[in-house]
Amino acid sequence: MYIMLSNPEIRMKKLSITKFIPGIAWFFILLFIMTLPGDEIPKVDWLERISFDKAVHIGTFALLAILFCWPLNKSGFNTKERLGFFIKISIAVSLWGLAIEFIQKYFVHGRSFDLLDWAADTVGALLAYWFCRRMFK
Repeated sequence: MYIMLSNPEIRMKKLSITKFIPGIAWFFILLFIMTLPGDEIPKVDWLERISFDKAVHIGTFALLAILFCWPLNKSGFNTKERLGFFIKISIAVSLWGLAIEFIQKYFVHGRSFDLLDWAADTVGALLAYWFCRRMFK
């Protein structure tokens, strides 16, 4: 199965969906972890004091964005095209973080909406964009 990517100024290009399997898998792993009921998440006092939770959000959402950007690096797109996709992926990852917060608020027992978690998700997406921009020129 191939994803057809097109733009009026760009010729049609094919990119195998199999190259996105790591990103898709990580997406569902995150969905599972982020929708665990609050009473099933272990509490460790010293980790809460250093806001370790926010570091986890930054890292997991940065990894999500990088896993979706990685296949584009070897795709044959020029730098401008790749950067455009990197921006779109980073925005999508940030919006996914926001959606997860609403899912937690309305559908997951013992979880709530945390604006700072979404901010950390967005920081992770921005760091991934910065990383991909520098590494995948």
